[in-house]
Formats: sequence, C-alpha cells, structure tokens
Amino acid sequence: MGPPPSENPQASEQAPWHTLSIEESIAKMGLKSDLQKQGLSVDEAASRQSKYGPNKMTEKEKVTIWQRIWHQINNVLVYVLITVAVVSLVQAVTTDNSNTRFTAWFQVALIVSVITLNTWIGIYQEGNAEKAADALKNMLSTDARVIRGGKEIMIPAGDIVPGDICLLGLGDKIPADLRLCSVSNMASGEAALTGESVPIDKVTEALSPPDGLDPEQVPLGDRKNMAYSATLVAQGSGMGIAIATGDFTQIGTINRLVNNTETIKTDVLKQIDQVSKYLFICICTMCTATFLTAFFYTDTYSGDALGSINIALVCAVAMVPEGLEAIVTLTYSYAVKVMASQNAIVRALPAVETLGSVTVICSDKTGTLTQNIMSLTAFVTSNARYKNNVDATDRVPVNFVRDDTYLASRAQHDMKKTGKDIVADGPNNPAGRRGHNPSNHFTVDSLHATDNPDEATANAALPPDDGFPVKNGESPSREWIQSALSCGVLCSKCVLGEGGGRAGEIGNPTELSILRASYFAGIDIEELKNDAPIVAEVPFSSDYKFMATVHEPAKVDNCPDGKYVCFVKGAPDRMVKLCKYQAKGGVAGDENLEDINENYWIEQIAILSSHGLRVLGLCRTTIDKDSVKAGDQLGPEFVNGRPEGKWLTMVGLCAIMDPPRPECVQAIKEARGAGVRVAMITGDHKDTATAIGHMLGIVDEKYSEAV
Repeated sequence: MGPPPSENPQASEQAPWHTLSIEESIAKMGLKSDLQKQGLSVDEAASRQSKYGPNKMTEKEKVTIWQRIWHQINNVLVYVLITVAVVSLVQAVTTDNSNTRFTAWFQVALIVSVITLNTWIGIYQEGNAEKAADALKNMLSTDARVIRGGKEIMIPAGDIVPGDICLLGLGDKIPADLRLCSVSNMASGEAALTGESVPIDKVTEALSPPDGLDPEQVPLGDRKNMAYSATLVAQGSGMGIAIATGDFTQIGTINRLVNNTETIKTDVLKQIDQVSKYLFICICTMCTATFLTAFFYTDTYSGDALGSINIALVCAVAMVPEGLEAIVTLTYSYAVKVMASQNAIVRALPAVETLGSVTVICSDKTGTLTQNIMSLTAFVTSNARYKNNVDATDRVPVNFVRDDTYLASRAQHDMKKTGKDIVADGPNNPAGRRGHNPSNHFTVDSLHATDNPDEATANAALPPDDGFPVKNGESPSREWIQSALSCGVLCSKCVLGEGGGRAGEIGNPTELSILRASYFAGIDIEELKNDAPIVAEVPFSSDYKFMATVHEPAKVDNCPDGKYVCFVKGAPDRMVKLCKYQAKGGVAGDENLEDINENYWIEQIAILSSHGLRVLGLCRTTIDKDSVKAGDQLGPEFVNGRPEGKWLTMVGLCAIMDPPRPECVQAIKEARGAGVRVAMITGDHKDTATAIGHMLGIVDEKYSEAV
C-alpha cells in the first residue's frame, strides 16, 4: 500500500509536462538519461511503488447497509412512530386483556411494516443508482507493456509507477498519464476527457502555450505530446514516460470530483423537515394534553398511567402522517423507474423533485445529444447522391437510397462564402477549431470554390438522371455498394466492433464509419479482405494526408488480367488534384471512365463541408503486377510523385459525421413545447454545431447565424 492521496509525493511533483522537452522531463523526475532504452531497474520500480503507491484510483468509502438504514429512518416523524411501536410492544407484553393485546400487536406490526417498506424502497433505488458511479473503474487498463532493466515485459497496470517507460500499440488502453517520447503515426481517442469525436494526432516535441495562456490553461486536447490514462490508441504506436498514476491522472481527478460531491437537500425535503418539526411539536402538545385528561379527569383511565399513555399514543399515531414518507418515496421511485426506462440515471431519489423547476437544459453534444459514433451519412458520385440510414440495425442494401436532393446545395449561411472560408468554419479546417489543433486527419488544405451562388449552383448540378446505376429514390445493389466502398474498407487498418458497434473496435473513427456503413449494407468485411489480399501499401501520414494499398483484384473490381487494384483514400482536395478520371456513377471498370470534372468535385466538397461534415475522397486505379513486389513498404511518391502526373480515378466522396440520437430530437421538441430552453454546449466547429443543431431542432431558423 502507498501513502494516502493527501500525502502522496505526486501532489507536489506535478509539472507542465507538455511544455518540457523529453530530456527536461526525465531530469525533472530525477531519472537517468538512458531511461528510454533501459527503463527503470527492478529496484527503482519497487522503491517508487513504495513511494507513490499502486496505480489505482482511490475508491469512495462504501456506505454500509446500517448507514443506509439510518439515512432512511433519521426523521422526527419516524422517531414518533418508533416510540409508539415500543410503547405498544410493552403494552402487548404486559396486558392481560386479549383484545388490548391483539390491538397492541397489530399496531406494532403495522408501524414496523410501514417503516420497513419505506426503508427498503429508499435503499433499493439509491443502491441501484450508485452502481453507475463505479463505471469509471471499468475504464482503466488491466495490463501494460513496459521497459524495465532493458527488457520489454508485461505487468499489471496497477504496478506502473511514475518514471516507467510504457509501450503503446494500436488498440491499447493507455495505463497512466504519459509524456510521449516516441510516436509512429500515433493518435489516441480522448472523447471521454475532451469530447473530441475523432482521435488526436500525437507528437513528441515540447509545446509552447498560446499567448495569454498559462501552461495549465492549455486544453487537454491540445497537449499533443501527452497521452492520458483510460484513453485508447486509435492509430499507430508510441512510447511514453509515466508522469502520473492513480488519483493524479486526469481520469483520477474526475474520479476525485465525483467522489467528493456534496449531498444537498432539495426544497421538498427541506419542507418535509420543517413540517415534521411543526407536527412533532403539535403531537407532543396534544399527547401531553390527552395523557393529563385521561389520567386525571376520566373514569376509565383515572390513575392508570400505562392506559393513559396508550390512549395518548393512539392519538399521536392518528396525527402522525405515517404515509407521508411512503407516498413521497413511492412517487420518487416511480419517477426514477420511468426515467430509467428511458436510459436516464437519477442517482438520488429526491433529485427528481428539482426537475419540475427546470427552465433551461444545457447539454454536452458529443455522446449526449449525438451517438459518439462517426457514421457515413452520405456518398456522392459523379452523377448521384446516396443517403445512408445511420440508425439502421438490419444488414441490408436498402440502407442506401439514391436521393439527389440530399445535401444538394450549400448550407444557407455559407452560400456567399469562398471555399477557403467554408473550410475555415468547418471540421475539415487544417488549423483546427478556434486556434486549437485539428483532430480530423484528412483536413482540406485549400479549396478554390467560388463565392458566386449562381456559379456554385451550376458547378454542383448533377447530370440528367439516366438511371445509372439506379434511378433516384431506389437503392443500389449490394455489389455496387461493395465496389464503391471497397477503397474505404480495404485501404484501412481498422477493425470493426462486434455487431458493427463500438465494443472491440480498433482504429480511426472516421475510417471505421465506412466499414460500419458497408457492414450494415450486408457486406461481409472479412470475406472482402480475404478475396482481395493486400500486396503493398503506403501508410497514412498527416504530412501527405492519404493512405494507399495495392491488392489482388476481387470479383467486383472488374479488373483486367495482369493488373493489381490500387486504392487511395485521403483529404478530398488532394485526391481531386491527383485524379485524371472519374468513375461514372461510382461503377468500376475501364468502360465507365470519364474525364474528371474538377469544378464539380470541388463544389461537392464545399457543400458537404458547409453542412459540418467531414469529407473523405475514395480513389482507385490499376497498375501492372510487375511494378510492385509483395510486401513492399511504399513511400508517398508512389502516389503523388509519378511521372504521368494525374493518374487516379475518383470514385466518390464520403460525408461523415457523429449523428444525433433519434430520441433526442423528440425529447428536445417536447422540452421546447413545455417552455424549457435547450442549449447545446460544444467546442466543435461552428458549421458542425449548426448542422447538428438544425437536426435536433435547437437552432433558431430565423437567426441561424447567431451561433
């Protein structure tokens, strides 16, 4: 066991690690200069374990069952009932009259039953809600790879100490807060801490805080040389020095705040307490008067102290609203049960009462109003637009429907903007949001779209509907979807989660959205990968913003003999510049090649960006089999340094977003109907926030620019 949090040396040893170089960080921790190669020695690790304690978050002291019972019965009216029950019990034991004995026992049983029922309901409901607070513990890693004594070993995550060198790979859960000292195309998903839907690219160099900000004021998402406990490696690999463990990690800080929340009484509980005090005074006064009257002035009970006390207590029981606690608790319990059926957690029963006073609801966007699942919402080809049902649960091609009116023009507030200004306000901005670092790997560098609405409309116009490959309003075949999206599926290192969901998924959420859309369109992802095995690849890099893979052709690729299929996906503006052709209707094959219409594709990028969507370009081509050897690790010049210049074929554009939860749309409508104002709080880009707000019904349609 280590020292308690208040005495842990980590409390005083914290530093603005993101502003320090790797060498400065190592020196600050008093470690050897060869730490990155040798790691801690076994003795050093043991010493630091004793000094800093285990890498575990302190759990809040559990409330015992007796404490829970006391919390439920600690009420002045319950004290009166208990007193009556005790006196009735004494009378039942001492009296010789059978009728009196029966009445006394019945009274004892009734009072005990009421108190027991009230107590059980309160303990049961609040006990269920408490389980939700334990969810933070399930976010922590269980094992970790570290370097100790110059060797790479696996240890329990709880044994990590400040100064350990931790090794990270794709899909790993980060075991402690780390100052990264080596990265290879690494990005980590930090939505739990920052609200960012997509992973954050990582670097190793020291970062200077922006002007006017102290180092501690720099947002966590902008500390790109740090990796945080309980987050996931979504891409690449890396190595870092553990600089904080247990309660002193960022997730540990959240845990401390959750555990230290104070319990306050709601207005109803305060009013019940006040009424209880007044009732207690009245009951005591009336009991005293009844006792004195019975003892001194009645023939039946004159001189009979026990009988007089009993008749006084009978009056007390009659005056005590013993059903008050039960009615209030049952009302709260019913409300909690109804809310739980709608996936709303109420931690303490009395909190339900405050909901009736709500006039404004302020809600986070990512994961609350939205699903926190990046989803392919639209796919644009040379002659059509396809809408994808992001809420689908059935694996059928009809989830895709050709709808040439869907996202067919720029958002109203962006009609007169240049392409540069549209990108600046949207999620494809390479400069990030409001000066923050970008989280989208496939950002747009430059988009030369017109600011003339008439010209923009002309550029975006689709050719007349010739029904190729399907008519407007119809769904394409599974084979077409597989062919059109195969670039996004095969040109990827991602692993889709179980049943197409989040559980077990590995990789960049933007890329996973294409796999998920393909999966729910009925495509067998593993079968497709087996049919078109990878031959060589150009790994993704944020420097050139694309990834390329070379494959054996699958049946749906319509590929000539002696050729490999090459897929390239990346930032859409860069893809357009590399394309010589476009695939008519997104259909593969030399017979469907057309000269690329650059103005059309640039305007489509502008349209999708104006609606707050992340845009990804999918391209393909064929190459001679003798031009690439199996297993080649190709460089970016394989794609953008070819002597023929433009050589790719544009298949289509993927429009990706974190969609709203369907149930939130109706909930917001009902809230607004009840006079409750709903506000969405987000650090996301303006156009993304506006688009989500429109879908949810939050944005004022008349003053949509006031965001």
